[in-house]
Amino acid sequence: MTVTLAPMEGVVDFYMREILTRIGGFDLCVTEFIRVSNTVFPASTFYKYCPELKQGGKTYSGVPVHVQFMGWDGNLMGENAAVVCELGAPGIDINFGCPAKTVNRRNAGAALLQWPERVHEVVKAVRQAVPDNTPVSAKMRLGFEDTSLALENAQAIESGGAGKLTVHARTKLEGYKPPAHWDWLARIKEAITIPLVANGDIWTLEDYKRCREVSGCEHIMVGRGAIAKPDLGRVIKNFEAQETLRFIAWPEMLDLLLDYYQLIKDTPLPAGVSGRLKQWIKLLSRTYPEAEEFFVTARLIQQPKDIAIAIEEARRKL
Repeated sequence: MTVTLAPMEGVVDFYMREILTRIGGFDLCVTEFIRVSNTVFPASTFYKYCPELKQGGKTYSGVPVHVQFMGWDGNLMGENAAVVCELGAPGIDINFGCPAKTVNRRNAGAALLQWPERVHEVVKAVRQAVPDNTPVSAKMRLGFEDTSLALENAQAIESGGAGKLTVHARTKLEGYKPPAHWDWLARIKEAITIPLVANGDIWTLEDYKRCREVSGCEHIMVGRGAIAKPDLGRVIKNFEAQETLRFIAWPEMLDLLLDYYQLIKDTPLPAGVSGRLKQWIKLLSRTYPEAEEFFVTARLIQQPKDIAIAIEEARRKL
């Protein structure tokens, strides 16, 4: 089985991929989506979203990173995909899952799930534009407002030439509200022949076990669960291999937060370095009670360096 680290805009970037793949358990990463609307981007754009292109398309830990595109014009997406393949991308993924209103208003992301024939044409155009040996995959939700076209969309993606499909088991309308409908994944799995990757509400090892039992999916993708529990991929792999489960204790987690700070402290992140640190600490509170207590202190701090100092102080007190 494989564990993929999900593409999460504003969360899972080059720096987070570096930290999480160093911990282990991930077989593949996917970049934040590159939105294609009216141009073929220069190489600098692709290096911005996927700095790993400069190191063989892999993280420093050796995990491949596929580049994700989102848009409605399949031919233009194909042109961009061809360029990024020339730069060394090990694979291409197509986004049919983004629920953002600003994206959907322009008939991109999950909005395309209203028209399976258009989904098919986008996948087909991208598949034909890139080398035959370059994997092309897609990610979708169960539908836009409902699940009535779920099977049709999955089959459209397969017939368009995708070699793998990931399904976030909610509709666009449901956003990220629990529960994820893993039972629907079982129906989709029966309707297609390409590998199906389960995504949605996998926060713990127990969630993974239930998802696999209900969906029948061998492969999974984790997003928020990997941020809240950074060792999730490794723990799942330990379980499957019948090895001793290796968990990250809170002191080690503080060390990882400091490592993350060192990686991002001099970078112009859209939400700011402080915002990224606080965002991660907040999500960690789902796994670590200590993180919930620490967030009370961290959320009032404005300067990234001061947050790092607070982390160091918390580490010394243990």
